[in-house]
Amino acid sequence: MKYLSAFIKAVFAGICVGIAGFMYCRISDKNLGAVLFTFALFMVVTCGFFLFTGKDGYIFENPPSYLLILLITWIGNFAGTWLVAALTNLTRMSVSQTAAAFTAARLDDSLLSLFVLGIFCNLLMFFGVDGYKNIKHDVGKYIVLFLSISLFILCGFEHCVADMFYFAAARMITGETMLRLAVITAGNMVGSVLLPLSRRLFRD
Repeated sequence: MKYLSAFIKAVFAGICVGIAGFMYCRISDKNLGAVLFTFALFMVVTCGFFLFTGKDGYIFENPPSYLLILLITWIGNFAGTWLVAALTNLTRMSVSQTAAAFTAARLDDSLLSLFVLGIFCNLLMFFGVDGYKNIKHDVGKYIVLFLSISLFILCGFEHCVADMFYFAAARMITGETMLRLAVITAGNMVGSVLLPLSRRLFRD
């Protein structure tokens, strides 16, 4: 039951990111799009959904079985983003052409570049999620959440769950895109543990 619950919460998180990705493909003002994209993480943290890039930074605070939760979360996020992509592609609002351009940029990039961009993305993601959890000020916790997401979007860093949506919306779920998604995911995981590791190593 625990794993089914995790999967369902992960699907809903994927749906939130999928909706945000859909919006980002449609909006012409990417600065505004970066701000509005924060809707996804706002819904995740307030509703208790499971987002892979919001949970992978807590590996060292959990037992080894947490890795299974992370895997289920990743699969659930993929299912949620795919659902949004598949359904919106059935409508006149399809963003498949824009998503294809986003996908092409990632296919033209090197694996090393995607990995590094993934590290920086989740370094910021962890700042946002962990700040929301630990900052006591009611306004401050939301400010760090919104700033961290807006910043990684404007910087062009790689977020594996957002890319799940772009690849699915572009109808380009192939071996090559899955390889690049795996590399981005690995980069996200490295970025998410940098701050927790530094805390453990340099704890007073």
